Amino acid sequence: MQSLPHPRWHNQGEAVGPMSRAAFARANAITPGGSMRSAPFFAPQPPYAMRGEGCWMTDVDGRRVFDCANNFFSLVHGHAFPPVVQALHEAIDRGTAFGLPTESETQLAEAIRQRSPELEQIRFVGTGTEAVMFAIKAARAITGRPMIAKFEGAYHGAYDYAEVSLDSSPENWGDDPVSTLYAKGTPASVATDVLVLPFDKPADCQRLIAAHATRLAAVLFDPLSSRIAMVPATAELCAVLQETCRQHGILLVLDEVVSYRLGVGGAYQVFGLKPDLVALAKIIGGGLPGGAVAGPARHMAVFDHTKGKPPVSHGGTFSANPLTMVAGLACLAAYDQAAAARLNRLGESLRAMLGEQFMRRELPAQATGMGSLFRLHLRTSAITSYRTSLPSAAEKRALAAIHLAALERGFLLTPNCSGALSTPMTDDDIHDLAAAIAESVEEVHRETPWK
Repeated sequence: MQSLPHPRWHNQGEAVGPMSRAAFARANAITPGGSMRSAPFFAPQPPYAMRGEGCWMTDVDGRRVFDCANNFFSLVHGHAFPPVVQALHEAIDRGTAFGLPTESETQLAEAIRQRSPELEQIRFVGTGTEAVMFAIKAARAITGRPMIAKFEGAYHGAYDYAEVSLDSSPENWGDDPVSTLYAKGTPASVATDVLVLPFDKPADCQRLIAAHATRLAAVLFDPLSSRIAMVPATAELCAVLQETCRQHGILLVLDEVVSYRLGVGGAYQVFGLKPDLVALAKIIGGGLPGGAVAGPARHMAVFDHTKGKPPVSHGGTFSANPLTMVAGLACLAAYDQAAAARLNRLGESLRAMLGEQFMRRELPAQATGMGSLFRLHLRTSAITSYRTSLPSAAEKRALAAIHLAALERGFLLTPNCSGALSTPMTDDDIHDLAAAIAESVEEVHRETPWK
């Protein structure tokens, strides 16, 4: 691969301008932490967005930024995608929310089922967190068992049980992963109903699941977890989970909140899995809040409220709101086989370019990921799990500095230096992005080497 030419930097200078600093000061007076979400925050503060178009954002200081965060992987078509905007304009004129169902929810559900035939029935919720939570509740109701299994380090939203071992560390690691609580004040009993599994040890997963099989309702599994280094699950792990769950009557629940974008039919098709339930969100909302629980009709029957109180009661004032439904439908209609294949090819090109650049510049770094998703790691050793990817204190400081260095060049990554590509991006854009990341890594390593 040839060396990359100097890219067309669109911004060079400070990462945060005076208008953003003023906005943050104002927000701090009324909001703890200065913003409504912790995920976009980075020190000393983030810039404030004003508008977006395609793969570009403009902040309140007028700086144009190439957006690879894409609202944490939810914008597969970038900002202000014309078909979504048009659908929203038409829907708003009809009304934004009703105390009755609308046909738009059926239309989006049918579109998802057409792409993913195994997902015979669908219930829409407001967020990815809700999607995971209701999938877990459904699994408990179906099996009559209380316990779930999940993987060490995996993020599945803000539900207490899904947060277990989200940030485990060497201080509490054992030979087998230990169930550690995340939010302060979480009842200790939560940990007793969550079995934690090692992502890179299929045989140990089989052993642990079998040992707890009589209490396990579900194995919660994201085959490309952003928090587990964004490394794809191996075929061996997928086979072990599928067979062990089948053998013991445990439901395999896939979290495709992020990974649904990997293919037109979702991640379960890409990885050759047959899930019992799937949690969806992000791109199915077309840039608006929304999520879903989906699966075979025999499992989704636990939500059926037409015959009295169902085994799992599911509501939500804004679940299946018509704005999200029409936006999601327009988004998925444009994310066809050709669009998904092209975006995945761009992701493969980006990771290959980064690997070549890191090697040529002799930098201790690598990029993991799959399809249109990527994540930067500041080490060259093999990354196979949460433990093998957990950054040292020096690496954490360097990642924060690299994130700022990229932003100063006009490229926005997530604060942990991961990203998701969007369909408006071109080959030239990917070329520039690879160069911006490589130069940022080299700059930080030259000034404060982590290894």
